[in-house]
Amino acid sequence: MRVEARGLTFEVRTGGPEGGEPVLLLHGFPQHGGEWDEVTPALHAAGLRTYALDQRGYSPGARPAEVSAYRMPELVADAVAVLDALGVDAAHVVGHDWGAAVGWGLAAGHPERVRTLTAVSVPHPAAFGYALARDRKQKARSSYMMLFRQRGTAEKVLLAGRATVLRRMISGLGDAGQVARYAEPMRQPGALTAALNWYRAMSSSDLGRIGTVTVPTTYVWSDKDFAIGRTAAEACARHVAGEYRFVELSGVTHWIPDRAPGPLAEAILARVRGLA
Repeated sequence: MRVEARGLTFEVRTGGPEGGEPVLLLHGFPQHGGEWDEVTPALHAAGLRTYALDQRGYSPGARPAEVSAYRMPELVADAVAVLDALGVDAAHVVGHDWGAAVGWGLAAGHPERVRTLTAVSVPHPAAFGYALARDRKQKARSSYMMLFRQRGTAEKVLLAGRATVLRRMISGLGDAGQVARYAEPMRQPGALTAALNWYRAMSSSDLGRIGTVTVPTTYVWSDKDFAIGRTAAEACARHVAGEYRFVELSGVTHWIPDRAPGPLAEAILARVRGLA
């Protein structure tokens, strides 16, 4: 379905019983709402209604040109506006990668709209900042962002040869078909630039305004994550004042919704049911 919010048109994948408790699903880079397709059947079977949003820059009708349009406050405001348009007062929020960052901002800034939070892969921004400042391994893990923030250069590198470098970066997602599912949309005019603008608009001041989260929260991390190390993952607990659970998956890459949908669905359902 398409949802009009803030003068933009967002694509939203819906599923599950219409009267079920709402779950807002927020994807990461360079994916889209389809990354939840293997997770949602278990949620639907449990009676939940899911809304998988193609976020700003990923929905063709929500692709502003200015880098500043992709700052964190704008991304969080999109989530609030989409909930408003859907008639949802408060939802269980699940986010992966950049979607997790939006989830942290939504839960901290608008706790009345968030019943529970399940953040996947990316910890609270303050925990990430702590690790980035103190852990040399985390600095190395995050070095790819330097390329992503270079306008024009990043697009040229990632998309050359039918997006060979981009495909290689996300090869841990699965087979060639699964990789193509996310790489091909990024080859559409303006799509990769819009996705990379999330990195280019990222600022320590915006992320630093995301305060302590008070809603019941689960953080799911995998020990084979190439982007987020243990220092950042274990620091996450310091920034949650509400009920908190840390779920560590063994032998799983960064791409948890695609590679471990069953364990992730279990973690989401445990949080929704208050079984932390």
